[in-house]
Amino acid sequence: MKSYAKKEPGEMTEQDEIPTQTLAETPRYLIWKAEEPDGESTFHVELGTVTMHFFQEEWDEFLDLMKAI
Repeated sequence: MKSYAKKEPGEMTEQDEIPTQTLAETPRYLIWKAEEPDGESTFHVELGTVTMHFFQEEWDEFLDLMKAI
């Protein structure tokens, strides 16, 4: 008889893992993109202990802001 581990609410299984892609990385900073289960792309900027999260529309505006400096 096979034994199946019970999945807790909110717990992800290997099949549930969200695909991610590293867009840029330095020794201290990281920018990555995730493809959410609903099809939305989210972008994440990790700056030391601070992480900023953006949806596509916000990300596009953030990139415009960075180009302006």
